[in-house]
Amino acid sequence: MRAIAYHQAGSINRLDALLDLELPRPQPSGRDLLVAVQAVSVNPVDTKVRAGAAPFDGREERILGWDAAGVVAAVGPEVTRFKVGDPVFYAGDIARDGSNAEYQLVDERIVGQAPSTLSVAEAAALPLTAITAWETLFDRLRVQDRMEEKPTAILIIGGAGGVGSIAIQIARARTDLTIIATASRPETADWVRSLGADHVIDHSRPMAPQIAALGLDAPRFVFSTTHTDRHLADIAELIAPQGRFALIDDPASLDIVGFKRKAVSVHWELMFTRSLFDTADMAEQGKLLDEVAALVDRGAIRTTLTQTLSPINAANLIAAHRQIETATTRGKIVLEGWSHD
Repeated sequence: MRAIAYHQAGSINRLDALLDLELPRPQPSGRDLLVAVQAVSVNPVDTKVRAGAAPFDGREERILGWDAAGVVAAVGPEVTRFKVGDPVFYAGDIARDGSNAEYQLVDERIVGQAPSTLSVAEAAALPLTAITAWETLFDRLRVQDRMEEKPTAILIIGGAGGVGSIAIQIARARTDLTIIATASRPETADWVRSLGADHVIDHSRPMAPQIAALGLDAPRFVFSTTHTDRHLADIAELIAPQGRFALIDDPASLDIVGFKRKAVSVHWELMFTRSLFDTADMAEQGKLLDEVAALVDRGAIRTTLTQTLSPINAANLIAAHRQIETATTRGKIVLEGWSHD
């Protein structure tokens, strides 16, 4: 099978940063599906792993990719939820080979039925960011636990990025929260408004005064998707007493002393935790992906795809990694289809 991988971690500017390879097709066992991959999308985790993580398990190569849409090509003997031919989408497991290959093994518990109203490219844009946003909102921040009777607000920092773009939509579709999103450019501000943000503020300027100027109660929930270390003091100032704060990025350090006075709880989300530790609730990821697909098919949320590259190969994947590393990407970049050469 064709695959894109690397032998040695490093900069995207290395000549061998990502390579087109031919590798054996894997065989499913246990609860694994073998998926014929039709489209993949690229996330910041791809660039971080490529830059710093060596191949694992004694392998010579490492295949990245944590978003895919495709069709089930074969199933392991313990599979119960899917059959050959089913269209699926998923984000995979960071401790296994990724989706940048023609065929991938993935545990059925973290796979969802693909939305019937989307193309494979549109579906591939959603899984990792949707899981991250869903788990942050409902498992970490627990926004469904009303802290008071009247509706409250959530601030989503980095609203135009992949996670922010879907978090706005899920919050709009599943809660009565007032949604405040941040964006620093006119085109990204327009984007987050189109996704359902009630208010847009600029994260390149102090946010607390902008929040105060909205005339709302202080947000009880803050979801930071990027540059958390730059915004931490601002967040501590603007968040409501007894509020809940969640982040997904990787600051070198995080001094949360400023939250003590307000008794703010801090939650770190990693969507790979369930599969890494084979948690008892691992199947919740498959269930939530099914719910995301249902919301899409009802027209409640839409894909966050903004750019498609074809075919799936090393050259296009390198271009996508370079774009992601600018930290200015709006929505999601997807690679679709394999060349017929």
